[in-house]
Amino acid sequence: MTQEIRDTLRILPQGPGCYQFLDEKGRIIYVGKAKNLKKRVSSYFNKHQENPKTRILVRNIRQIKYIVVNTEEDTFLLENNLIKELKPRYNVMLKDDKSYPSIVIKNEFFPRVFKTRNIVKDGSKYFGPYTSVAAVDTLIEVFRKIYKVRTCRLNLTPENISAGKFKVCLEYHIKRCDAPCVGYQSLENYNKNIAEITEILKGNISLIEKQITIEMQHYSDELRFEEAQRLKEKLLLIRNFREKSQVISNVHYNLDVYGFAEDENTAYINYLHVVNGGIIQAYTFEYKKKLDETPEELLGLGIVEMRQRFGSESKEIMVPFIPDLILSGVEFIVPLRGDKRKLLDLSEKNVKQFKVDKLKKSEMLNPEQRTTRILKTVQKDLHLKEMPWHIECFDNSNIQGTNPVAACVVFKKAKPSKKDYRHFNIKTVVGPDDYASMAEIIHRRYSRAVNEGHSLPQLIVIDGGKGQLHAATESLQKIGLYGKIAIIGIAKRLEEIYFPEDSVPLYIDKNSETLKLIQQLRDEAHRFGITHHRNRRSKSQVTSELDQIKGVGKETKKKLLSHFKSVKRIKEAREEEIASVVGKSKGKLITDFFKEK
Repeated sequence: MTQEIRDTLRILPQGPGCYQFLDEKGRIIYVGKAKNLKKRVSSYFNKHQENPKTRILVRNIRQIKYIVVNTEEDTFLLENNLIKELKPRYNVMLKDDKSYPSIVIKNEFFPRVFKTRNIVKDGSKYFGPYTSVAAVDTLIEVFRKIYKVRTCRLNLTPENISAGKFKVCLEYHIKRCDAPCVGYQSLENYNKNIAEITEILKGNISLIEKQITIEMQHYSDELRFEEAQRLKEKLLLIRNFREKSQVISNVHYNLDVYGFAEDENTAYINYLHVVNGGIIQAYTFEYKKKLDETPEELLGLGIVEMRQRFGSESKEIMVPFIPDLILSGVEFIVPLRGDKRKLLDLSEKNVKQFKVDKLKKSEMLNPEQRTTRILKTVQKDLHLKEMPWHIECFDNSNIQGTNPVAACVVFKKAKPSKKDYRHFNIKTVVGPDDYASMAEIIHRRYSRAVNEGHSLPQLIVIDGGKGQLHAATESLQKIGLYGKIAIIGIAKRLEEIYFPEDSVPLYIDKNSETLKLIQQLRDEAHRFGITHHRNRRSKSQVTSELDQIKGVGKETKKKLLSHFKSVKRIKEAREEEIASVVGKSKGKLITDFFKEK
């Protein structure tokens, strides 16, 4: 396994998508789909492959590419398109080259509704394609049963019907058709049913749900539970039925789609090539900025590059903004809604994923880069004078005022430095006074650091709101460090950041790396403090009056408690009974001790 593959496996996203394996010559040798890209692609390399052909495939992989989509169903459709277009060596090739089925409402008098794999431009309405053939068959069956759409191929023009060319068939006699062929059902009534079917295929299934639910209740009232169960199964299939996909459309679009993202030094461009409504090519690349190039300039360069590289002659190009480019006979469109907008959204999703993945890869190669980026963000968000390479966070712990302790955790270069963690047992404060406790530990920590010449942090984080921050600030003032070290407080309820001498809190974006680092500091201080507090509490709870008796050690105490079960019973026991457990001399010591008390 090459280093490039290892790095790619580490940054693969968890969502659905299609992946492509490339050989040493850059040829695509396999296309696959996954509901979780990271798990599926990693499985090729993390375990021994039993199938010899799979082992050969894995040995030939030199590069991995992937396209992210929104749903698992889209992975089936996209994989189908890519295999047909790319014909990878290790993929199974279907001899009949079938596509996924769609549902068509034919453009004719008394329209038929049926499943098809061939889309013809004759004015008919197509819905799909769908990955579940069972769901398609179920829905068509329900349409025929409830709406009684015709199944015959007769040319039911008004002239033919009025001329009496047709006779009713078996479908009419078994009440599966209302016989429009002989004029028993009007075109207006029939088209009303077709309009409802169209709404259902668009995703508005409440109409059909209501009718099926009524029929289920009818069967249930008549104790016909098997029929009711069959209808329930159909209803579940219909509810899971999807109207259409983002990676393939019934409208035969032939166009290019470009997504764009950028950062300070780089522009990222994603290219999707759509033929006959289906995505058959996806490619993402980047430009390193040299001067002050605008996004419009960079997108224009990318479009020219892709059209030359892949030989695209699309006359319609979907873009997030109009590029600085003029192409003869080509129209640039910024779609706002509909299928084309969905395609643009998918392209932008892929370019953003590519940008995130590139950043992750570069930070894996240079961990210092990530640290610097995070700390620069912290410095900017908190308006600090210097970069906080060294941060310390304080937290108080006490339960009902017992065993008050405090914790100090230290982060260096945005990572825990556990050897520098410190616990503090509160010495000068009586009772549960968090403010006084915070003032004490801040004074003890930094007066000692100053006296002994230890390094000081660039940032102090106090786990608490304005009160605890004020107490900590006063301690820093007494030591003479206020103003030399930045200090903030974080209130737990709304994650508010407080600054000294500022009553208005700062609210940082919940997804910000600054807030995540502060939360990590706070949670680590809390964990460290609670662990120490539990240990102290446990020790105080297992000590007893027996520990105060000279000559009574751990083993003697264990024997006594094992026999008498409690100190109270030992107090009430006679000297002879105690002596029978631990001997006469220790028995006398224990009895005399409790008598004196």
